[in-house]
Amino acid sequence: MTTDTKRAVVLLSGGLDSATTLALAKNDGYACYCLSLDYGQRHRVELEAAAQVARALGAAEHRVLALDLAAFGGSALTDIQIHVPTEASAGIPITYVPARNTILLSLALAWSEVLGARDIFIGANAVDYSGYPDCRPEYIAAFEQLANLATKAGVEGARFRVRAPLIDLSKAEIIRRGAALGVDYALTLSCYQADAAGRACGLCDSCRLRKKGFDEAGYPDPTPYR
Repeated sequence: MTTDTKRAVVLLSGGLDSATTLALAKNDGYACYCLSLDYGQRHRVELEAAAQVARALGAAEHRVLALDLAAFGGSALTDIQIHVPTEASAGIPITYVPARNTILLSLALAWSEVLGARDIFIGANAVDYSGYPDCRPEYIAAFEQLANLATKAGVEGARFRVRAPLIDLSKAEIIRRGAALGVDYALTLSCYQADAAGRACGLCDSCRLRKKGFDEAGYPDPTPYR
């Protein structure tokens, strides 16, 4: 199958994990259609990073959809009245955005059906992550089942696959994989409260995991910190 017909939709946030996922999909021979969501996140500058990553890694197309989850709130990432924690906390953190991955995967599924793509890539990780319930392997498997039950393509015999190639990797392993594929991590942004210039706080959970990953991988951290 050529890259002209082997299509995949790749969810691209602009962070380290999604950039690596895009590189892996490209390396597998997919023409990658990247989808980002402007959901009212306080770190909207990540969308600029997503655009840069998509260009650098040769995505076939990159679209940004707007869906204001800040209208619901309930997360430190969508409600500026809720403080982004700078220390590790027990349980599911307040940075969890209600149903975010379900919403993202549903949008990716809709575009996949239109494109005739049968593979959806998501950078979910269940090792070095913040404990979000929608990053677990059983969730990915459940959504894949839903995708094949709930679509015209699925009912007519097509088979959708939800691919989460980072699901069981440490952050250091992810960085090593991406670096081997030429990912420029200086283009990525992971911070939950980066400023308008894209400088990271260095204190939030996402920053801590990112810094730890680069340290353990033995690579210099290219992140600009304020």
